[in-house]
Amino acid sequence: MKLLILPGDGIGPEITDATLTVLRAADPAFGLGLAFEFADIGFAALEKTGSTCPDAVLDAARAADGVILGPISHLDYPPRDQGGVNVSAAFRVRLDLFANVRPARTRPGLGSARGDMDLVIMREATEGFYSDRNMVAGSGEFMPTDDVALSLRKITARACERIARAAFALARKRRRKVTAVHKANAMILTDGLFLREVRKVAADFPDVELEEIIVDAMAALLVRDPARFDVVCTTNFYGDILSDLASELSGGLGLGGAINAGTDLAAAQTQHGSAPDIAGRDQANPCSLILSAAMLLDWLADRHDNAACRRAAAAIDAAVDATLADPGTRTADLGGKLGTRDFAAAVVRHLSEAG
Repeated sequence: MKLLILPGDGIGPEITDATLTVLRAADPAFGLGLAFEFADIGFAALEKTGSTCPDAVLDAARAADGVILGPISHLDYPPRDQGGVNVSAAFRVRLDLFANVRPARTRPGLGSARGDMDLVIMREATEGFYSDRNMVAGSGEFMPTDDVALSLRKITARACERIARAAFALARKRRRKVTAVHKANAMILTDGLFLREVRKVAADFPDVELEEIIVDAMAALLVRDPARFDVVCTTNFYGDILSDLASELSGGLGLGGAINAGTDLAAAQTQHGSAPDIAGRDQANPCSLILSAAMLLDWLADRHDNAACRRAAAAIDAAVDATLADPGTRTADLGGKLGTRDFAAAVVRHLSEAG
């Protein structure tokens, strides 16, 4: 089983190394048969090829079973016509990784959520308010005059139907509830279309409850009563913001695992950015990418009916929990003293004990 490894920018190489330490320990323990292929994205690729996301990398991703995608410094890239391609957008749109799956749950001694939170935000990732992925040619963001800037939001029935179906299918495996988050009172046509498609899909899942909540109320309810939510289905922009809020409530963005999933391929990717201010200092919390890699293994388990991948994913998740449960084996952002490498080593120790 081949995984394409793309370390990315900033702290990306460090947390990718930490994640590979865990995967290399899990590989023989669970008989995964992993093989790793490496390529550059971000500034390293820009220097070598003139693009932050060369076409060859996308081709390599298509040929892989899965991808480990490190964080990127897109805000600092040069303009697109000078090679500054948004890697996340390129992967999601050109590889059709339409579902950005972001779980968040409370862990003992961490976070500020009221009660027990265990939810998954299912975020549509190929369109919406993100103008850099809304046009086949040209830009979805433009300025007709020096004093007017316009940005195009795109919502399609197909994208809404796909993310809704993924959300309901996941909820059926969990607590059988989907919350559709929208702003149809203001975005009458676009969010109205989103709700129309969600309701159509809901009719195919009579055993799953559907509730609909306006996005601003959802932000308040996530803080007040996060335990009421199971699977949250929403469009790109709302999902981006709400998932960061949920992760912070769970203990911080460093704990937020995620995958970008399509029909035939998935990429593990952190919820957080590249944190260039601490790059190279062995200070970064690698939890997000380690947990994302576990999610990728779980996706591969479903894709290939692979029980070994499922056991490994559960074991890695449990090993991270065990490491975080001890304040002495947390990273600095969580009040501990461990660096990136030592945290990964602690996860491996717990993984070995479980095996």
